[in-house]
Amino acid sequence: MSKILVCDDDKEIVEAIDIYLSQEGFEVCKAYDGEEALKILKNEDVELLVIDVMMPRLDGIRATLKIREQNNIPIIILSAKSEDADKILGLNVGADDYMTKPFNPLELVARVKSQLRRYTRLGSTPAGGQAVYSTGGLTVNDDLKEVTVDGEPVKLTPIEYNILLFLVKNQGKVFSIDQIYERIWNENAIGVDNTVAVHIRHIREKIEINPKEPRYLKVVWGVGYKVEKL
Repeated sequence: MSKILVCDDDKEIVEAIDIYLSQEGFEVCKAYDGEEALKILKNEDVELLVIDVMMPRLDGIRATLKIREQNNIPIIILSAKSEDADKILGLNVGADDYMTKPFNPLELVARVKSQLRRYTRLGSTPAGGQAVYSTGGLTVNDDLKEVTVDGEPVKLTPIEYNILLFLVKNQGKVFSIDQIYERIWNENAIGVDNTVAVHIRHIREKIEINPKEPRYLKVVWGVGYKVEKL
């Protein structure tokens, strides 16, 4: 049974989410501000966080920044704001997904399940032969779920890892933003340019010596992205 942490200062929203997630067999922990969420994460084996942006004491954005310093669990941010700038801000600080209020609880449950599937794949070690993909000094070991650059470990979120794994498995091939989104999110790509671009930028910042002049993860202007075959 996966344990989900739901954090929102609106207790009615927390209770509503709890009902829907519990019906699907999830165990739900509850918090009502960012500081409380951080304490629970230290003491409980939480596999996914749903967190609101606007909260007292410690808001969702600052809480996500703190969580990402040590924790790689999937994070879904909730907010009453629907502007692209707010969505990008949430993704920039390390969130994996974003939903605007009011939202359909069934859609939230579906997104929770989707994020957990990726997280479970990231944490599992398949049996059989070694699945190691390399180009230049970049290596992705999919058996160990480890990424290294010139022998140094690189810490990626589940979404970042899956994007990089997909591209490095198909190094030299160019994929459009829509193709990357549909492959990683398993959803139709509708207005997803910013979502993919933000995650690509994060990956570059972690694997490239100079992200502005990338060696590995390159853009093909007007077409998409590729991992260079070196």
